Amino acid sequence: MQITDVRVRRIEKEGKMKAIVSITLDNEFVIHDIKVIEGEKGLFIAMPSRKAADGEYRDIAHPINSGTRDTIQKVILDKYETTTMEVPEAVFA
Repeated sequence: MQITDVRVRRIEKEGKMKAIVSITLDNEFVIHDIKVIEGEKGLFIAMPSRKAADGEYRDIAHPINSGTRDTIQKVILDKYETTTMEVPEAVFA
């Protein structure tokens, strides 16, 4: 599996959610609405989820193992960091 495209939409409002991301796998499959979140230990990703009838949130799509999750997270956060550096500071004001 190769991540062939990463599209980052930054969130300009103050808060823990910093961006919404879409990734394309092998130029054939897209996963939308992956969130980049600022946590106590730094940035991390949250996979797309939906609120269930019991009020809990359940992932709609997610990696099966931690190695795949780590790979996806690294690619997304690297792209997030490069897109953040490309934009002048005035945009964040």
